[in-house]
Amino acid sequence: MKPWEKNIKRVVPYVPGEQPNHKDMIKLNTNENPYPPAPGVKRALQNLDFDRLRLYPDPTIGLLVEELARFYQLEKDQVFVGVGSDDVLAMAFMAFFNSKKPVLFPDITYSFYPVWCDLFHIPYETIGLTDDFRIQKEDYYKENGGIIIANPNAPTGIYENLTTLEDILRHNQDVIVIIDEAYIDFAGRSALELINHYDNLIVVQTFSKSRSMAGMRIGYAMGNPKLIKALNDVKYSFNSYTMNTTSIIAGVEAVKDDEYFRECITKIISTREKTEEALISMGFHFPKSGANFIFASHPNMPAKEILNALREKHIYVRYFNLPRIDNYLRISIGTNEEMKQLIECLKELFIDSAK
Repeated sequence: MKPWEKNIKRVVPYVPGEQPNHKDMIKLNTNENPYPPAPGVKRALQNLDFDRLRLYPDPTIGLLVEELARFYQLEKDQVFVGVGSDDVLAMAFMAFFNSKKPVLFPDITYSFYPVWCDLFHIPYETIGLTDDFRIQKEDYYKENGGIIIANPNAPTGIYENLTTLEDILRHNQDVIVIIDEAYIDFAGRSALELINHYDNLIVVQTFSKSRSMAGMRIGYAMGNPKLIKALNDVKYSFNSYTMNTTSIIAGVEAVKDDEYFRECITKIISTREKTEEALISMGFHFPKSGANFIFASHPNMPAKEILNALREKHIYVRYFNLPRIDNYLRISIGTNEEMKQLIECLKELFIDSAK
């Protein structure tokens, strides 16, 4: 080892979903929205004044903050915008999890959480989900340095009701509690209802799923003004100009078109329900999904075998080689036609295996 190598930080990084690029592929492995962004987004980008790109973007991201505040009926100082929810969450970990006590989160959840903890030297403890992948709220009554819960959870897709979350909040009012709601628009009531009752609550959402803008990288947090100021202080401590001009303009137009937003969500939920019915008919098991994906397992065929068989047909789903979930596949919801092709391929696979 060379002397300078000893000073390199070594962490186990988060592994993002594969981004294949095959003609006629069906990409169901990264929970992207199968429909394009709102029409207003396209118009705004087509009409963009090219000369604006020589100027720095607004460091406050004011136009988008204002539009989100209007949409959610909040004050502007209750909204923070970052470059995707991963960026927002990383800043939240830096801003809020600075105790010597461990941060708590489930043992099966978004796998970026332990990466950030290791990167920022944050102690943490994973709390085991039940056998059916549910949160046991009493497990979070213990002393801790903060809590983060993805709701709906990833990769299970399970949505916990607000009663469970509020109980956890009520028992942890001396630490920051983050509810990561990347998939909330496909589920039920948001913890946003609670932010004016609990000043230690931060709710994080994203444009990547329900607003069809994963490629623009827009995430945001909502909470009381003191918490939002803390996030901005962290942001301005290392990069004032975090979001580019095109993302700000596109994000504003995406929020404005509420009708299109709800139309896409309705279509995805409808397709998800049809896909669930088809998978059940083939013997698959899965928890009820509150997301834009299904977390499925089959008792008669290993998940990795199904994964590889689908890959040969250029159909991509996500596999996690991790304890407790290594026989499950996470299947993103595509268009009706894409999901029909998936089901047809699965039926052929099970017919061939039965010969």
